[in-house]
Amino acid sequence: MPTYEYECKKCGYRFELFQSMTDKPKKRCPKCKGPLRRLFGTGSGIIFKGSGFYATDYRSKEYQDKFKKDKEKQKTHEDKSKDKESKPKENK
Repeated sequence: MPTYEYECKKCGYRFELFQSMTDKPKKRCPKCKGPLRRLFGTGSGIIFKGSGFYATDYRSKEYQDKFKKDKEKQKTHEDKSKDKESKPKENK
């Protein structure tokens, strides 16, 4: 849910209000009951750059080391199974 900024036309009081996009805009100032106008901001797009935006970015060093070892084991296992598939079967 977005945060909207409002300004009173009568007293100049400015405030932010956290409300749903489907809610109707507020019409009266909470201080003087004067008319409000909802301000339009430039809008700040969210940009996810760098580390720290995913839960895995903050994993402990131990967890990361274990994950690497498990991944290497899995790769080794996959490589071995590929080797078995590529070898021709011997006829007896």
